[in-house]
Amino acid sequence: MLTHPMPDPVAFSIGPVHVHWYGLMYVLAFAMFIALGRVRIGQPHIAAQGWKKEDLDDMLFYGMLGVIVGGRMGEVLFYTPKYFLENPLEIFMIWRGGMSFHGGFIGVLIAMALWARKSGHNLLDVYDFIAPLVPLGYAAGRMGNFINAELPGRVADASLPWAMRWPDTHFPLHPVPVFLEGLRHPSPLYQMLVDGLLVFIILWLYARKRRPRLAVGATFTLLYGCARFFTEYFRVPDWQVTVAGLPITSGQVLSLPMVVGALAMLVWAYSREPHGAPVPLAANKKT
Repeated sequence: MLTHPMPDPVAFSIGPVHVHWYGLMYVLAFAMFIALGRVRIGQPHIAAQGWKKEDLDDMLFYGMLGVIVGGRMGEVLFYTPKYFLENPLEIFMIWRGGMSFHGGFIGVLIAMALWARKSGHNLLDVYDFIAPLVPLGYAAGRMGNFINAELPGRVADASLPWAMRWPDTHFPLHPVPVFLEGLRHPSPLYQMLVDGLLVFIILWLYARKRRPRLAVGATFTLLYGCARFFTEYFRVPDWQVTVAGLPITSGQVLSLPMVVGALAMLVWAYSREPHGAPVPLAANKKT
């Protein structure tokens, strides 16, 4: 049996300024975006599209806005609208956690559309370029959730070696830690490893070669949707519905459209470019 380590959410303080681990995980995510992006630019099939290192800094700014604004609004609208309606000022307290991947996903799609319009890059090429840069950043965010003891798992069998006593975050100031009933699956770690690291490995290997336009972006969407649907079985749902007598969690409801849409996009991409034939450089810029 394990017990959640319950680290201090504040990594360090500089005078009155408190730097939270959750925020540092986002800094790490953005740093990995730049590092992996530079590697990706060096790949021959990406270099042939006219990408430059300067593009990364500009994309990162737009991407940060998309992640933060979209992620927070997704949390507000998809998961806890009633709570934030009663406590509107807490919408801006993102250092406490509470960011929706699905909201951030939509936010980044919109942000990249704006950047593509500004830069002249083909939007589908932009989606294909950034897709392999996303999963490790997601993994870092899930580590931030674990540090904050967010997203508790469902009750686990006591024989599971990594079953964990999980803090009840409704009592953060209690002098003695209060734990949820029963041993729990450490679901943020599952999602970090499966939705993040595993998806990254598969997608990075797939994206090393020239693929039909939009295939890489669609493959990420498919892999994440399937991985998230699976790991949701180990996480306490924020809410759930019943379909044909089966409970479907909030995360699964939001992931199903990703899976269906990704399959449709892959069919379209491969029917358009069945062999992944290179697109002429001139076609990668908008006219």
